[in-house]
Amino acid sequence: MKRNYVSTRWQKGVAVITALLLTTLAITIVASLFWQQQVQVRSIENQRLQLQKKWILRGAIDWARLILREDGKQSANVDHLGEPWAVTLADTRLDQYVENGRTENDDSDASLSGQVSDAQALYNLNNLATNGVADPREVIAFGRLLTNLRMDGQLADAVAVMIAQTQARLTTGPGSSTAESGSGKSPSEEAFPEVQFLRFTQVDDLLAVSGFSPDMLAKLKSFVTVLPRKTEINVNTTSAEVLSARIEGVSMSDAAMMIASRDRAYFLSLEDFKHRFEDKTKTVVDKDLAVATNFFIVNGKVKMNRSALDISALIERTNTPITAGAETTSVLWVREN
Repeated sequence: MKRNYVSTRWQKGVAVITALLLTTLAITIVASLFWQQQVQVRSIENQRLQLQKKWILRGAIDWARLILREDGKQSANVDHLGEPWAVTLADTRLDQYVENGRTENDDSDASLSGQVSDAQALYNLNNLATNGVADPREVIAFGRLLTNLRMDGQLADAVAVMIAQTQARLTTGPGSSTAESGSGKSPSEEAFPEVQFLRFTQVDDLLAVSGFSPDMLAKLKSFVTVLPRKTEINVNTTSAEVLSARIEGVSMSDAAMMIASRDRAYFLSLEDFKHRFEDKTKTVVDKDLAVATNFFIVNGKVKMNRSALDISALIERTNTPITAGAETTSVLWVREN
């Protein structure tokens, strides 16, 4: 009897322990399922917010393109900092425009800010070389800009060489002559493009040139850019550092005086600019300067529910003749900052 009693108690104890283990296992499984579900819900929510932010910024870029097209229709021959496109968009609440999952009584954190800037107010690194050949005039100009920024002006030579090496240039195949194409050469003898390095697409690519550091690039980004082709400097929007570098013989104080005059009344034409400063613009080359712009940079930032997305886009505006139709704009690239 005693042995059976002990055996029964032992069996009951095992049953209780087994039940507790099974209960613990079930609770663990359920908790794990709830945790996975919560992670999936949060992931879906983050994806939704990310898509919303991207669509908001896409709409902002389209709005900027519309403003630039309308500006081109009204003043295709001049661009200055007093035009609507140059007005900065401060933080704008998007409560009434974005569904962010909050109730009507909750405050929305969604906001949008941005700015359109003239890309041709900056020095274009692609001016340093053409068809794989460095331009001595541009090397000198870029060297002056580096000096104005208190950097080593000798670095301009290395940058020009690197830019030239990234550009396609025509060379002839073995046994081909120097005659122009169409002289009856075989396909194997035709000119072919040779590219040694990846093409420069952004200022950060300067890190490939010995002598440049991240701190230098952070400073250069306010004065230098990379555009698809050679461009002029817009005297209506550029800085004193760039203007002094672009025009031979113009000091920083001279450039500051020119910008002060521009702030009072923008330059109507390149002739107007040269007329105001006849003694300082004798060395001006018309192909170096302009009063209108074809390339613009759009910076936009949207904040939503403690997360943010910051992007930059390069827009090209093509000036078409009046008989051909309205101004056209195209987005060349969009990058996350």
